[in-house]
Amino acid sequence: MNDDSLVLRIGGRPVARYVTRPALPDRLSPRPYLHPVTTLGGTAVTETGPADHPHHLGVGVAVPDVEGHNFWGGRTYVRGQGPTELDDHGAQRHVGFQLRDPDGFVEELRWTAAGTELLRERRTVAAVPLTDTAWALDLTFSLTNVTARGLSIGSPATNGRPGAAYGGFFWRARKEQDAPGVFTADAEGEEAVHGRPADWLALTGAGWTLVLAGATGATRRDPWFVRAAEYPGVGSSLAHDERLTVEAGGTLVRRVVTVVADGTLDRSGAAALVRKAVSP
Repeated sequence: MNDDSLVLRIGGRPVARYVTRPALPDRLSPRPYLHPVTTLGGTAVTETGPADHPHHLGVGVAVPDVEGHNFWGGRTYVRGQGPTELDDHGAQRHVGFQLRDPDGFVEELRWTAAGTELLRERRTVAAVPLTDTAWALDLTFSLTNVTARGLSIGSPATNGRPGAAYGGFFWRARKEQDAPGVFTADAEGEEAVHGRPADWLALTGAGWTLVLAGATGATRRDPWFVRAAEYPGVGSSLAHDERLTVEAGGTLVRRVVTVVADGTLDRSGAAALVRKAVSP
């Protein structure tokens, strides 16, 4: 497998690299991802394969439990046993691009495990200019169940680990000396925003800000999974309180738009850029 990649650009300026066929071991659940993603000023705001979580791969889509198969990477949380090394990993296979431009693409993927295709995905990614110091990464993923039965999506939380409802869109940010700040329109701090839905959520570091926003009603209803003190990472939770079933032939769709800005934004600045980035 080759590290095939393409580069997204804003006005000719590179802002993100998308790796389509990463050369990764099976236990990391190989899948396409974006890294590095940078601000317009050139500051990297992603990390891949960090020592604390080698299976964290920049920006992408990852689910720890699809009908018992691990599409997240690393250990699997087993009820009554804890994180356990299992041979249960799936992979997201890049099939091809339906559209490929300098500022975005439409991609077809297949989610396979144990030699069986479970899900077929259409992923749409676009780099959208906003201001002289900010742009937006607009990512939509549509997962269609191609099996003859319903597929159950879970998380460590639904499998018995409280507070660990990760799975879906996920952004691993760069780890710095100080933990990033995190806030929403009406709450501040990791404890206050983790596990709760919000129209948007901001993560601020040394000279950069990310503002993640759900761009559909279904996406906005998903609670946010947030880590700041242990490591900087934010994602949505497809299976927070209970497992989510995608019926045979059914499709699950989520869209997250992320503002990538130079500097440290306050609430009003974050909200203004979200309004500009997310179409009504």
